[in-house]
Amino acid sequence: MTSDTRIAPIALPDTRARRVIESLLDGSGVALNGTSPWDIQVHHPDFFSRVLHQGTLGLGESYMEGWWECERIDEMTHRLLRHGLGEHAHTPSERLMYKLQAGFFNLQSKARAYIVGEAHYDLGNDLFERMLDPTMCYSCGYWKDAETLHEAQVAKLDLAARKLGIEPGMKVLDIGCGWGSFAEHAARHYGAHVTGITISREQAELARKRCEGLPVEIILEDYRDLEGRFDRIVSIGMFEHVGHRNYRTYFDTVDRLLADDGLFVLHTIGSNNSEISADPWIHKYIFPNGILPSIKHIAQATEGRLLMEDWQNFGADYDRTLMAWQDNFDAHWHEIADNYNEKTRRMFRYYLGACAGAFRARDIQLWQVVFSKGRPGRYDSPR
Repeated sequence: MTSDTRIAPIALPDTRARRVIESLLDGSGVALNGTSPWDIQVHHPDFFSRVLHQGTLGLGESYMEGWWECERIDEMTHRLLRHGLGEHAHTPSERLMYKLQAGFFNLQSKARAYIVGEAHYDLGNDLFERMLDPTMCYSCGYWKDAETLHEAQVAKLDLAARKLGIEPGMKVLDIGCGWGSFAEHAARHYGAHVTGITISREQAELARKRCEGLPVEIILEDYRDLEGRFDRIVSIGMFEHVGHRNYRTYFDTVDRLLADDGLFVLHTIGSNNSEISADPWIHKYIFPNGILPSIKHIAQATEGRLLMEDWQNFGADYDRTLMAWQDNFDAHWHEIADNYNEKTRRMFRYYLGACAGAFRARDIQLWQVVFSKGRPGRYDSPR
């Protein structure tokens, strides 16, 4: 337990803001200064007005600043979302501002493509190496037959490779290759020749080291600039950064690069509805300009371009993945604490816990979708 969790909660001020927050929490199972590990322990008297006026941005920022504590943020978030508070998470001004931005500007244009890499993925390989497993997968593991995080991540990589039907010598493109997890797996275990692209310099540097000696090329490039022809294409945990204005361009690119008898696997977090929105705290601190697609978004953008062969949802597995990352993060933080500040530690703990709770509440999903260009014959997807 960290030192700030031992600070006694304050006596709650009798204010209108506090009463409004209490009324919103009523029936959720989450209490203020309660005894359950998912209860909110308030350390600052202005917590209530800040959350009331700033929504999830104020909630996340006030946690980063030590205004409140919660032992199990994952369970707190799960209970609040199941209670229906997700609908109240964004203030009207937040919703309006994001819609204006997304309506008038392409927040994921080529000129802005590298923002998320610089803000998040370039934060420090030392941090991610301690949080993730040895595969360096920064996406949902597949826990069907797995007992450990490493087993789940290897299973996820192999599931995608089997869905693609990779054979030795095939040219495979990995759009958003991260630290080279899939590229290494496909080259080492399937004999593929892999081209991986990323918009993060830190990721590219480490991916090249990890894939040294294998038929793998790692390129720092935006997907819209790609040329060539590939037997298979995969994109794992990258589509969330594409943006609704660019979905058609993205799938046009895949269609242009994919061989006529090829297969494409899209692995992405998905939204339950098609509203163009983003959590303001996640948008500001974790994944700038990110947006989650819906089933409708993907279907409309691929219609007339690609044929959907299979659609699998294992979003519940992301809960377990995020909790495993949080366990790793907590266990190894002392090794890198001198490289970061306490605000960064609290930012990651809030991010991992809140996202785990969202998947546990089935508020967001994780999809693997297989596409072809209409190749003949039946496609049977591995599970």
